[in-house]
Amino acid sequence: MDVIDEGKANRHVAVTNMNEHSSRSHSIFLINIKQEHVETEQKLCGKLYLVDLAGSEKVSKTGAEGAVLDEAKNINKSLSSLGNVISALAEGTKTHVPYRDSKMTRILQDSLGGNCRTTMFICCSPSSYNDQETKSTLMFGQRAKTIRNTASVNLELTAEQWKKKYGKEKEKNRVMKETVQRLEAELNQWRNGEAAHGTGTSSKDSSSSSLSRFPREDSSSSIVIRISEEERQKYEEEIRKLYKQLDDKDDEINQQSQLVEKLKEQMLDQEELLASSRGDSEKVSGDLGRLQMESEVAKAEVREVLQALEELAVNYDQKSQEVEDKSLQNKLLAEELAKKMAHLMRIEAELCRLQEVSGHQRKRIAEVLNGLMRDLSEFSAIVGNKDIKLITGAIEEEFTVARLYISKIKSEVKSMMRRCRQLENLQMECHRKMEETGRELSSCQLLISQHEVKIHSLTEYIQNVEQKKRQLEENVDSLSEELDKLQAQDLGHQVGEMNYQVEHKTSRLWTSAPEQQMEAHRETHHKQLGHLRDDINEKQKIIDDLTDHNYRLHLELEHLRSDFDRLMRQEHHKSLQLEELTLVSHTHARTHTHTHTHTHARELQTLHNLRKLFVQDLTIRVKRHSEMERDDSGGSSHQKQKISFLENNLDQLTKVHKQLVRDNADLRCELPKLEKRLRSTAERVRALEGALKEAKEGAMKDRRRYQQEVERIKDAMRVKNPLRRPHTAQIGDNTHSLSLTHTFPLSLSLSLSLPPSLPHLHPYTY
Repeated sequence: MDVIDEGKANRHVAVTNMNEHSSRSHSIFLINIKQEHVETEQKLCGKLYLVDLAGSEKVSKTGAEGAVLDEAKNINKSLSSLGNVISALAEGTKTHVPYRDSKMTRILQDSLGGNCRTTMFICCSPSSYNDQETKSTLMFGQRAKTIRNTASVNLELTAEQWKKKYGKEKEKNRVMKETVQRLEAELNQWRNGEAAHGTGTSSKDSSSSSLSRFPREDSSSSIVIRISEEERQKYEEEIRKLYKQLDDKDDEINQQSQLVEKLKEQMLDQEELLASSRGDSEKVSGDLGRLQMESEVAKAEVREVLQALEELAVNYDQKSQEVEDKSLQNKLLAEELAKKMAHLMRIEAELCRLQEVSGHQRKRIAEVLNGLMRDLSEFSAIVGNKDIKLITGAIEEEFTVARLYISKIKSEVKSMMRRCRQLENLQMECHRKMEETGRELSSCQLLISQHEVKIHSLTEYIQNVEQKKRQLEENVDSLSEELDKLQAQDLGHQVGEMNYQVEHKTSRLWTSAPEQQMEAHRETHHKQLGHLRDDINEKQKIIDDLTDHNYRLHLELEHLRSDFDRLMRQEHHKSLQLEELTLVSHTHARTHTHTHTHTHARELQTLHNLRKLFVQDLTIRVKRHSEMERDDSGGSSHQKQKISFLENNLDQLTKVHKQLVRDNADLRCELPKLEKRLRSTAERVRALEGALKEAKEGAMKDRRRYQQEVERIKDAMRVKNPLRRPHTAQIGDNTHSLSLTHTFPLSLSLSLSLPPSLPHLHPYTY
């Protein structure tokens, strides 16, 4: 492989009008292979040729100059020598094969006509632009296919094997000599009329099957067979009959050969008469054929113009249909985006409502706790500060935890609000871009309507041209009829001239008038053809203008497609952001709900503990006061008021506790509903993403189909007008590809690539 890579690096590649990577040299890779058996010392040898030939080139098409032109000359010279060698081998009658005309054919002499098996691949172009090169390539392959080589194994024998082979050949020669001598003796005996001695006798019809009925003669003894006189006479009579039949057959063959010679002479006479009649008919029908050919050329040009216009109309219809499909897809995507944004707004409203409920509940809890703390401070001022200090430490810890949760919830709410504002900005930008795309689509639809009007006018003009063409065809038919009549009159005049030589002057006048009429008709026909060619040139100019305008429309459509793809990518990005925001909101809602529920539970537990402590403290205080009242029945009115106030606060705390329990139950009931809404929202987003993906795939398929159709139309126009636009770039290399495979006794594969577009391979093996 290193040697092959080194050879590839040494090859020169140049750019021509037919191929951007044209090989400028041939490549031949030779591998010598030798195999030796260790025990028998038998040796096998062979050669493997891998050949890659550069393709033949036509300088008028490739535009080669300078060094590239010299390389093309050498390539074509070597390939011409290869073609001569193939032709000489295919005919089989030439005694000299020109291997030494080229260095390449000299190197490949064994591969072409030696002890080898060769596989050849040719490559040709299906385009009508390369029809001559394709034809010559196929003829080359057809000639190469007729070559038949008989390959045998290249075996090197040892001295012992040569001795054995010599002994076998010697024994075979001895047996053959004995057989010849024995057969000569038997022949002499039969000629002398004696019975044959030897390996056996022949039957009366001298067939080989009768020999098997007699035993062979051994080298040491022989068997003598005697026949009677009657059998001998019978055999001689049969031999005379056979000779007589042979004589009769010879006479019959001579008669048939004489009859064949007579028939051949008659056939030659008939062929001469037929050739003379053909010459006369060709002279008479020459003018008519020329006129018909001119008419066919004009018809073909008109058909090409009509076909080109039909292709343009079909292309225009396809483009308009694609524009309608894209506008419909754009509308559907806008509707889907509006639905997504509405759903997002509903989710945001629900989130705001939950935040308001949570804030209201936090405010209520804070107010109740503040009132409780005030009451506890007043109560501690009256009764004492010992037990209250223990309770306030636990309450402060609970409040610290609650404040941390509240600050965390506030930060999450702020981040959600920022994301919502970003999404609103993206939505506004998307709406603005969609409006711009709608304006561009409206302008394109206006251009399409204008082109429809132009195509309608061109269609009417084509109908007028078709009517003119029909009129010209009718004129041509009438001219052909008149020409037939004039030819019939001319023929009648010639007959009259042969029969009546006296009326010579009258016959001259008779022939001069039809000739003048023919010349006048010919001139009018030429004028009509000139007008028709001028009309065709004008139509061709109009077709060129339409083609250029169609190309500009194609560029505008490509620009719109790129904008549409960019909008689709932005919309996909926004849908991904929306999905991410939905998942984040779902996660935050669940976290917030769980945190809020946990915080409420802890706050309720704290309030419940405070209530228990407060009730116990009040019970102890009431007992103490009751005992003191027993001691002091009078008591203080101020203390009674404090006790009543504390009882009222206790009732309020109980009511607040019940209200918090109910709110917590309501939140637990609403949590499954919110989770269900989030799941439905996620499913909807996935469905919209699937629809968006399918729409993108459909758009890509339509775009590829449109590009393929545009390429097909360009190829068709390029093939139809190769001479009118010589500066147009032609794709493909008008070269021939050759692949050879040579074995000694191995297989050799030589491939030479011919680069025309859509190549067809024709493998031949001989």
